[in-house]
Amino acid sequence: MTHSISTIWLVFFLTLFTTACSDAPTLTLKPRAYPKVAYPEKSYQDFKEPYCPFSFQYPTYARIVKDTAFFGEKPLHECWFDLYFTDFDSRLYCSYLPIASGEEFEKLQQDAFKLADKHNKKANYIDEIRIDTEQGVSGFAFVIEGPAASPFQFFLTDSTDHFLRASLYFNAQVNPDSIAPVYHFIREDILKLIETFQWN
Repeated sequence: MTHSISTIWLVFFLTLFTTACSDAPTLTLKPRAYPKVAYPEKSYQDFKEPYCPFSFQYPTYARIVKDTAFFGEKPLHECWFDLYFTDFDSRLYCSYLPIASGEEFEKLQQDAFKLADKHNKKANYIDEIRIDTEQGVSGFAFVIEGPAASPFQFFLTDSTDHFLRASLYFNAQVNPDSIAPVYHFIREDILKLIETFQWN
């Protein structure tokens, strides 16, 4: 009996001693980190193409990819293109249509609001921002907050002849926290596009 009690005490003190003298690091949980992104230097170039009745400035680190098919069909107008941000694998899908009548203008405008509103299922909030520039360009921008597929959409028009709609998408799983820094970087470029946009 005395021998077993002595053994228990010995094991207890040895455990206490080795625990106190241990240099093993304490493990702590760290917050999830996202890969560091290398951002290119901001610089812009002109978009002036004969197949589109407008011009604007876009970043030198993005490229224009003209649409050749839309769900297996020919696009409704030759001025359908993507602004592809190669470094971020994201696209601003742009589609232009001429306005034939007041009724058609109303329908195009309503469709733009409906397409933005479709993201309400996932979005926390959609902010509608009126656009009016000195170049006679008007429209709306839709800032879509939360885990929606597209964080930013807009349309530009002169209300009589021209209508352009655009929406930004990332080729990645929707995660607002990880995409946020890249989205804010690209949003500056989209705002520059809108600011410099002119009808020909």
